[in-house]
Amino acid sequence: MTSRTLAVVSAGLGQPSSTRLLAGQLAAAARDELAGRGTTVELRVVELREYAHDVVNHLLAGFAPAALRRTLDEVAAADGLIAVTPIFNASYNGLFKSFFDVVDRDTLAGKPVLLGATGGTARHSLALEHAVRPMFTYLRAATLPTAVFAAPEDWAGDDGDSALRSRIRRAGAELAEQVDRRPPATGPADPFALTTDFADLLAGRDPS
Repeated sequence: MTSRTLAVVSAGLGQPSSTRLLAGQLAAAARDELAGRGTTVELRVVELREYAHDVVNHLLAGFAPAALRRTLDEVAAADGLIAVTPIFNASYNGLFKSFFDVVDRDTLAGKPVLLGATGGTARHSLALEHAVRPMFTYLRAATLPTAVFAAPEDWAGDDGDSALRSRIRRAGAELAEQVDRRPPATGPADPFALTTDFADLLAGRDPS
């Protein structure tokens, strides 16, 4: 049985948070689909509200505090990413944007990304296409066709067969398919890794 890792990034600011709830349901849908394909899944959940100060410090100082560095490495090492933001003023919130501003260059290139968002009204749903998706396209991520938006009325009376649940299952299946067809992620490059054989270094030989 193969094993894969999914990073789940939620930019919800409240607690409890509908953004975190949607992220969890998307993750469960993808995990269940991969399990049906004979793959075990480790979920690495990142609640950005816990790293808000570290993200700002990184932007100001140019390097990541230890806790944030570990989180950035987990995102880089994941086979797929679920990224969910609340919609403020017709776009992603500032914490969501700031986090992806400090993600290392090329981290998301080619990585399957499932996009989700929550908002106070269904009219904000278009922000997924005119704001969120373009940002990940710029980062060269492999965004999935189905993005999931949830307004307050989508949660009301949810009996498991609602339009929201159907969209969550479809998005989860798309992410599982893309993760399953790709080789396992290698994670971030080790800046201290030797690029020359140790015996050559001892002998003073030039590998070129």
